Amino acid sequence: MACATSLAACGSVAETATAASACPTAAPDSGGTPDWTLPGSTGSVAVTGSTETTAPSITVEAPFSVTETQVHTLQAGDGPVVADTATASVCYMGVNGRDGSVFDSSYDRGASVDFPLDGVVPGFQKAIAGQNVGSTVAVAMTSADGYPDGQPAAGILPGDTLVFEIKILGASS
Repeated sequence: MACATSLAACGSVAETATAASACPTAAPDSGGTPDWTLPGSTGSVAVTGSTETTAPSITVEAPFSVTETQVHTLQAGDGPVVADTATASVCYMGVNGRDGSVFDSSYDRGASVDFPLDGVVPGFQKAIAGQNVGSTVAVAMTSADGYPDGQPAAGILPGDTLVFEIKILGASS
């Protein structure tokens, strides 16, 4: 559960993150058209959102970096709006823009995680707060909205841009 520790602003989410619903673990079909393609300041990223049966795909032309955090709704949900301080139940995949490596994925573990949004890095909160439950979003976040000082345990260096695909399964206030 490396990301539970790495998503936390101060490491406190690791104690409060709990496994909930299943996340699909099957590899996505290859060769399809990505749901979102973003050219960065350097490199680019292509994101294909998860489905009911497959995990997402995030392909990086490295090194990928952005100068401003960008959020894109891959699939809009029709549930309630997620509040800034809600606890969100999500499936997610995190990729490092520097080298395209997956540094954490609840899809790999097959289980969702609950995160209090006021206890995660700013870019993760920006991606989820204000979205509807049931939405699938992608975020390319600056180092300032992720880990400005890096997160060595996850292989994240200072200055790394991070990319996430996030499926919002539920939220509670």
